[in-house]
Amino acid sequence: MVSSLIQEQLNRMPHRPGVYLMRDAGKTVIYVGKAIDLHNRIRSYFNTSPQLPEKIARLVTQITDIDFFIASSEEEALILENNLIKQYHPRFNVRLKDDKTFPYLKINLAEDWPTIYITRRMEQDRGRYFGPFASPRSVKQTLRIIQRIFPIRVCTKAITGKATHPCLEYHLGRCLGPCAGEVSRKEYARAVNDVILFLEGKQDKVLKEFNTQMDRAAGAMEYEKAALLRDRIQAIHDVIEGEKIAAVIRGDEDVIAFVQEGDQAYVQVLFIRRSKLTGREGFLLQGTRQEESAQIMTSFVKQYYASSTQVPPLLLLQHQVEDKLVISEWLKGKRRGKVEIQAPRRGTKKQLVDIAAENARQGWEQLKIKELTAEKSLDNALAEIEKELNLKKSPLRIEAYDISNIQGSSAVGSMVVFEKGKPKPAHYRRFKIKTVEGANDYAMLQEVLQRRFKHSQNTGGKVTDTWSIIPDLVLIDGGKGQLNAALSVLKETGNSVPLASLAKENEEIFLPGRKEPVLLPRSSPGLQLLQRLRDEAHRFAVGYFTSVHRRKTFASVLDSIPGVGPRRKSALLRQFGSVQRIREASGEELAAATGMTREQAEKIKEYL
Repeated sequence: MVSSLIQEQLNRMPHRPGVYLMRDAGKTVIYVGKAIDLHNRIRSYFNTSPQLPEKIARLVTQITDIDFFIASSEEEALILENNLIKQYHPRFNVRLKDDKTFPYLKINLAEDWPTIYITRRMEQDRGRYFGPFASPRSVKQTLRIIQRIFPIRVCTKAITGKATHPCLEYHLGRCLGPCAGEVSRKEYARAVNDVILFLEGKQDKVLKEFNTQMDRAAGAMEYEKAALLRDRIQAIHDVIEGEKIAAVIRGDEDVIAFVQEGDQAYVQVLFIRRSKLTGREGFLLQGTRQEESAQIMTSFVKQYYASSTQVPPLLLLQHQVEDKLVISEWLKGKRRGKVEIQAPRRGTKKQLVDIAAENARQGWEQLKIKELTAEKSLDNALAEIEKELNLKKSPLRIEAYDISNIQGSSAVGSMVVFEKGKPKPAHYRRFKIKTVEGANDYAMLQEVLQRRFKHSQNTGGKVTDTWSIIPDLVLIDGGKGQLNAALSVLKETGNSVPLASLAKENEEIFLPGRKEPVLLPRSSPGLQLLQRLRDEAHRFAVGYFTSVHRRKTFASVLDSIPGVGPRRKSALLRQFGSVQRIREASGEELAAATGMTREQAEKIKEYL
């Protein structure tokens, strides 16, 4: 039911472009949006249609007040929307994490002897800014590279040119020594310009300048200076080594892709300058749950380029943005030149987007690993699991199990181990299903658990045998059925190990003797650790299944060749590794294999 205040605000909303702010009962801004027509756009939120997305439905229930700003154009509304999202960080918006603290590199050209340094404030001055960088680590790494290659000063002392002796940086070849009058303003300005060209991705121009200086120094028999320039040229080559990409694209592009999981998305931006990958940055977005891919991409593009110091003439995106024309015009104004936005579906440009997408996937996995392996986070996760699953002690050792097969074929099981919240690969185990026929995952799981706990009872008293270590918690991938199947085995083997199953669809945790599942928030560190365990068990099982299934498939092909028995088949696979390699082998190589004759080799070659 819409309140009388909201209803009156809706009735009086103007038919004008602008930006609107929605507030909750505590007057906190919970959502910021822009509209071509404020009246029509805001009324659409209060549509009684059941087709409203769940996120919008939750938003509407919390709105108690609506404010708005009139804008003269869609482009002005877009800029204002960006600023307000950055100011309020509304929880229902897709937003860049920690965007207020993004670091930049700055060269203040208003100074007589400019230096390069890190700043978190981008002002309207004569400074050249480069960024934003995703983290202090990435900007510091870039600064170290600059200081290694380019001899501009890193100190902040006043330069009079009257110092008695230049500092150590000068003697190491990392500064031109303006403090002691060792360099003219013109030469120093040229060095600063080289830094700017390098940060703009124009390394080829810097290399050309350095090569010219090196040749000039060598011609004048200034061999020490020439050697120094040679080392700098090599350092630049080292930086850009391997950065050339297979796809030949002319001009400058930013390539953007992301991976989305739950309420977060990890975005990777590749900076392509003159057909070379000159850098990349990863950014974390929050508030992405139930958002369409186009909306996530649109939110990132608007917020990132609102802070970015460089806008290339071409953006290659994994998903097309909404309001493409408005965003293009806005970027055109920032760049002072045309900006094209594309979401390629084929060709070399699509290859670049695929590279960015794979980098995003890998970056997201690494980020999750770092978060999950942070000691404090792991302690919190284990404490939460102990409390929510009603365990008698902290689950310092957790074992997770999974089954992988195709309709019962090539069935395998996996056991992975986490100790103190971290993977213990040396204790991982894999099982080839031996006693179960057909597609019966419950029976396969029971076989794996029977074999595992049978091992624990038959270690001969060896405390060093990893089978003898009883876990603090056993985690099963699945629901109540898998849980009950596992429970019967534990009872049968006389083990009272705590047991839980994690069902993937709704992330429900089932426990023995409890009718209702335990539901933890998606942001819960305990749930995330259990998910990691489950996913690791699944990965390990699928990897083993793939290996077993491939060998079985290869073997079945050899079985159909007349005259090739089990012993000969094993010998061939052992020597060549696969049917494909057997097929590619010459007749002489086949004949030389153990137990083979030339006649048999020719038959196999002809058959394959």
